[in-house]
Amino acid sequence: MNFEKVAVVGAGTMGNGIAHVFAQNNFKVTLVDKEQALVDRGFSNISANLDRQIKKNIISPEDKQRILDNIQVQTRLSLIPTDVDLLVEAIYENKDAKLSIFNELETNIKFDCIFATNTSSISITELASASRADRFIGMHFMNPVPVMQLVEVIRGYSTSQHTFDTILQLCSAIGKTPVEVNDYPGFIANRILMPMINEAIYSLYENVASAKDIDTVMKLGMNHPMGPLTLADFIGLDVCLSIMNVLYNGFNDSKYRPCPLLKKMVAAGKLGRKSGEGFFNYTEGK
Repeated sequence: MNFEKVAVVGAGTMGNGIAHVFAQNNFKVTLVDKEQALVDRGFSNISANLDRQIKKNIISPEDKQRILDNIQVQTRLSLIPTDVDLLVEAIYENKDAKLSIFNELETNIKFDCIFATNTSSISITELASASRADRFIGMHFMNPVPVMQLVEVIRGYSTSQHTFDTILQLCSAIGKTPVEVNDYPGFIANRILMPMINEAIYSLYENVASAKDIDTVMKLGMNHPMGPLTLADFIGLDVCLSIMNVLYNGFNDSKYRPCPLLKKMVAAGKLGRKSGEGFFNYTEGK
């Protein structure tokens, strides 16, 4: 493996986290989003997260400058260097939007570049249909990316062994632990996590217990660091609903049916931390 240049499409929470990790490990990174304000915000978040690492003595102030110097930002896909070795798509969970990106980049990026998607639930095989299927793979990072060690590495139907082995090596090179996962809806992390969150929402919906008490049971009884409803708010209720719909449609099984309360809250714009309110209120004291 002789990778030097990486492009990350999407400068949101996951995208800027992925860019951060690659830049910290001495890769040259191009971070792309559709508006200058979005890439500026992503870059600022990277800078703030590096400051946290300095306070924890993980890196030095000199390291921070080196890492930031490894990142350039762009607002057009056409400005991604054609010689990047890896392209990671990290936009919102929408199949058509992701396919559009890969379709546009297929003829612009060098032939042997590996295309990867950070999707948390959408079929790798279906996304690979837009481009180089043998050099297409899933790299599902966990949030927050600079902290969490796991990467689910998901093969599509046509992903080559060489591509898979290369990405395993790459994950190890950036300090992550890769886990091999086959291409089924939700993969492993979300196939297990999201039904648990959905069941917690059903428990609230059916008035089994309050949101606070449901989370307390899971924290104190199961030793979870965060209750499922707090975690749902952290992930974003719209994201939770999107993943539950992928599971429900992909398996055609009623056990994955999204709770009506989840659907109602998303329709009302109560999306969790990012909107200020979900199962808990995050605007108090501000």
